[in-house]
Amino acid sequence: MLYKVHPARVVSVGEKIEIALEGGQTKRVRAKDLELLHPGPLRSLGELVPQEGEVEAAWELLEGSETTLQELAELAFSAFTPVTAWAAWQLVAEGLSFTGTPGAIRARPRAEVEHDRAQRDAKAVAEREWQAFLGRMAQAAPAPQDAGRLTEVERLALGQSERSRVLEALGHEQTPVNAHRALIQVGHWSDRHNPYPGRCSVPTADPDLPVPALPDQQRLDLTDLPAYAIDDEGNQDPDDAVSIDGDRLWVHVADVAALVAPEGAVEREARARGSNLYLPERVINMLPQGVTEQLGLGLQPVSPALSVALRCDEQGSLTDIEVHRTWIRAQRLSYDTVDGRLGEAPFAAMCALTDRFRARRVALGAISLDLPEVSVRVVDGRV
Repeated sequence: MLYKVHPARVVSVGEKIEIALEGGQTKRVRAKDLELLHPGPLRSLGELVPQEGEVEAAWELLEGSETTLQELAELAFSAFTPVTAWAAWQLVAEGLSFTGTPGAIRARPRAEVEHDRAQRDAKAVAEREWQAFLGRMAQAAPAPQDAGRLTEVERLALGQSERSRVLEALGHEQTPVNAHRALIQVGHWSDRHNPYPGRCSVPTADPDLPVPALPDQQRLDLTDLPAYAIDDEGNQDPDDAVSIDGDRLWVHVADVAALVAPEGAVEREARARGSNLYLPERVINMLPQGVTEQLGLGLQPVSPALSVALRCDEQGSLTDIEVHRTWIRAQRLSYDTVDGRLGEAPFAAMCALTDRFRARRVALGAISLDLPEVSVRVVDGRV
């Protein structure tokens, strides 16, 4: 008998029918809960083993027509016994070549069978590929073809989605931090990969916009006055410099307006970004690289600048302030280098002037914030 989707053997018949199920369990059920597959006898459900037969030939003979379980068993397995009846019913339960009930079985048309078979084959191939992929992930040995699957983990690591089937299969909690850690563990991302720009949806490349050549502008020529652009070692965008001419201090600032027109494409992009983004591994500039190359003080033999000249009297007050568009010739120096030369000209004269100015600010209540240097490392997905 067929009880729900399981085979059953009738033990006794009374007001209810007692049946034996797989595993030796017995149960009393109503007649309407059972469907007859074969009148028997059947000594044990253990006899119901898979059968070899002419299943394809039987389907071809019956294609597009209706049949019975007995006829299907005889055509496919050359006999109608409890064992072949169960084997024939398994063909119907599979739902590929045959569908229906024990009393009314339909042999499906070839087009339907071929369509479903192709889908099942494709699903089986996909499952094998999925299991092979998980095996490579367990061994931390992703293959080039795995990049597409790992994209969904990247999206979770970057905060662009909330779940990842891959991450779940690998046994990780569904969080951006765990996604980042998993990508590092399998070797898809290096341990220095920084996901935070992507999570914050900030640009991850310099602007790709055309930069014009420097225009021929009338500027005050200060190229004979030594100028010093003092920055951290390795700085790639020097934007200020200082000079001293007698008792006058000059402060030079890179003249970005020489190349970046108000409300132009470059200016709008820079305004949208707000500033350069300084990451542990690199700098993402708010201006196209061509702007820095032409305007960075000391990157070219001569640089355009916006220069402020001033004097600082004995009381530390600023006087005789002038502002000019200039041409300067800047020499690049590091803070460490200049710290070692503060007792030499021209840096000693600059110090004397700025010390007076600083003393006046302190006397007027200036606040000095001494912040510690901060270094950032990303280890195993954590900052």
